[in-house]
Amino acid sequence: MDTFYISHGAPTLAIDESLPARHFLKTWQEQGLTKKPNSVLIISGHWETDVPTVNVVQKNDIIYDFYGFPSQMYKLKYPAPGAPELAKRVKELLTASGFKDVKEDTKRGLDHGAWIPMMLMYPEADIPVCQLSVQTNKDGTYHYNMGKALAPLREEGVLIIGSGSAVHNLRAIRSSSNIVPSWAQEFDTWLKDTLLEGRYEDVKHYEEKAPNPKMAHPWPDHFYPLHVAIGAAGETAKAQLIHSSWQGGTLSYASYKFTTPT
Repeated sequence: MDTFYISHGAPTLAIDESLPARHFLKTWQEQGLTKKPNSVLIISGHWETDVPTVNVVQKNDIIYDFYGFPSQMYKLKYPAPGAPELAKRVKELLTASGFKDVKEDTKRGLDHGAWIPMMLMYPEADIPVCQLSVQTNKDGTYHYNMGKALAPLREEGVLIIGSGSAVHNLRAIRSSSNIVPSWAQEFDTWLKDTLLEGRYEDVKHYEEKAPNPKMAHPWPDHFYPLHVAIGAAGETAKAQLIHSSWQGGTLSYASYKFTTPT
């Protein structure tokens, strides 16, 4: 299985038919970007914990972790089965690779960084889904190594998805304009060039290598899922830009596929 980094942008992705990113995700299966997996491991920027944590549930409830949006959004459902066996396997792989104190959460469902993309990509809700948290008190290399530990899952029919946003600055968002400020475009272009050239070390150390890193990501939660996806694909993986669009000028929906040469 290839690995992916999907930019999920704003929660309105769930209902806003005008967003190109919504169309991109709704036609996921038609595009044939990957074969249908037997389960999905999704790493969302909306689940932050001190140590790696997986949700171990039989059925995923969804979390409406957003406020002040149209009422119809709070009626959406995505009753995907849980993936407790996958969760145990994730814990086993991380522990074997030196990640200490990996925890299990037996109550948590899927946050909107997980269920909204999944609802658009696989609306049948028939694929077991497990979610893994990020640790914003760590760095890019840490999350790359987390992905590296999870690489064996790709041979087991598991689709690994990092879900965040290539540029994610809610403070600077312009709700009535799609004009992209220069600092956002520069970071997005740097990321594209760096990934397509396979300079993953630079991505690990984006704080020193990228232009305007603190403007593009005031908080790293939506960027670290990318590091996990790259790590799971491996150092020789080839990156492909599979979608690019913007919302509000400061939310980039750039999404990438990582293929490991055989």
